[in-house]
Amino acid sequence: MTLLIIVLVVLAVVAVWVMLAYNGLIRLRNRTKEAWSDIDVQLKRRYNLIPNLVSAVKGYAAHEKKVFNDVTNARANALKAEEAGDVKETAEAEKGLAGALKTLFAVAENYPDLKANQNFLDLQRQLTDTEDKIQAARRFYNGNVRDFNTKQEVFPTNLIASMLGFKKADFFEIGSEEEKETPKVEFEAEEKVEVEEERE
Repeated sequence: MTLLIIVLVVLAVVAVWVMLAYNGLIRLRNRTKEAWSDIDVQLKRRYNLIPNLVSAVKGYAAHEKKVFNDVTNARANALKAEEAGDVKETAEAEKGLAGALKTLFAVAENYPDLKANQNFLDLQRQLTDTEDKIQAARRFYNGNVRDFNTKQEVFPTNLIASMLGFKKADFFEIGSEEEKETPKVEFEAEEKVEVEEERE
């Protein structure tokens, strides 16, 4: 009788532990999904800003067709990857889009009237704000991915994770440090440098 009670107690403890481990994994997986949805919202906001930005630059540099096509295609690729929900594909597409936007802003530098255009400056501010939010959301998402993946690797939770089919989540990595930078042109900073150079 005593042996039966001990066995039942052990089974109850194991069952409670399995339940807690499973619930912990589900909680972390849901946090990771929620964190990705934050990135998703900001990416969509940026994708919506890009056509307006292209239109603003086109008004001053209509002959830069290749640049506009590159930005449009990069945006379409990024939107397609993001809609598919694949983190790695989205990160890869984002690298291409960041490069295309840098080229667009480089073109804008050649047009002083465009750099002074209020609509363009407003779009640039919105884009910079969105980029900052994407970076914050990316850090939050990657933190959740780290916790979720670690939970699946530590013993004995790894036994439950493998038995119940949990899979590791992908980090949202943009790429090199240069590619992680916000694609923006700081006109005011450049003007200050020029003023300082003239004073010297």
